[in-house]
Amino acid sequence: MSKRAKIFTGLGVYIAGLVLLVAVAGSGGKNEEYQPQNEFKLDVWVDLPGPFDINKAVLYVVIAAVITVWAMVYIARRMQDKPNRVQTLVESVFNLMRDNITRNNMDASMAAKWFPFIATLFLFIWISNLIGYIPFPTNTEHPISVFGLEIPSLAIYAATANLSVPLVLSIVVFIAFTYEGVRAKGPLGYLKGLVPKGVTGGMAVFIFFLELFSNLLRLISLSVRLFANILAGHLIILFMAGGIAVLLGIAAIGWLTLPLGVILFVFEVGLVATLQAFIFATLASIYFGGAVAHDH
Repeated sequence: MSKRAKIFTGLGVYIAGLVLLVAVAGSGGKNEEYQPQNEFKLDVWVDLPGPFDINKAVLYVVIAAVITVWAMVYIARRMQDKPNRVQTLVESVFNLMRDNITRNNMDASMAAKWFPFIATLFLFIWISNLIGYIPFPTNTEHPISVFGLEIPSLAIYAATANLSVPLVLSIVVFIAFTYEGVRAKGPLGYLKGLVPKGVTGGMAVFIFFLELFSNLLRLISLSVRLFANILAGHLIILFMAGGIAVLLGIAAIGWLTLPLGVILFVFEVGLVATLQAFIFATLASIYFGGAVAHDH
């Protein structure tokens, strides 16, 4: 069968399935009970004193942290003089983190000092994003009954789709680059560095507070960008993979949007997960470099 024939056959099956679903299932009416946002609701699994409850976000953070530490230790112990394909890939990622992310934005000594932190940050976010597209039995709202046991159903969720996780990472970065700036210039020197040279009087006061506010906004630029992109990606996949069909009660829509859901899933896994980790780590490096720079 030629390539063109395969394409037309696939389209024919797709259209026939759509027509069949419309004819057989029709419309069940709008589903008022289905709440898509509940996919990201954090039900408490283990109730502990204070803000230390265990939920699926904690599970995903722990999994990502364990995989990050294991991967770094495992790879470091198995470096060879003649690299295989896996080591070649690892070295490419290493060069990306060292040269493109850190050395491009910091001086040599600063890059050497903070490279382990930036690299760990990049890998942790990258792995967190990637495992967020692996279905785990974490949906406790809609459990499956197996031999009388209520087992959570499969669902995809990312810790980075919860604002608290990117925000904590952003706060750590903010504290770290502020510390470096104060250490390099002194407290007064760091604050004076917020105002460009040659600016005096009332304009200097205005720019100082503007730059101070801009520094605080870096918490938002880091955390919200990561959170919003991962959350939006998961929501779009959820809707395209059947959420709209369930919400509207029309099975044919699920068949219509499923290919788009698959395409979006591949796009998110193949590009967005890596890109958002790269952007977060790169911005963090830029903020480190800017904190110690003597010229505004």
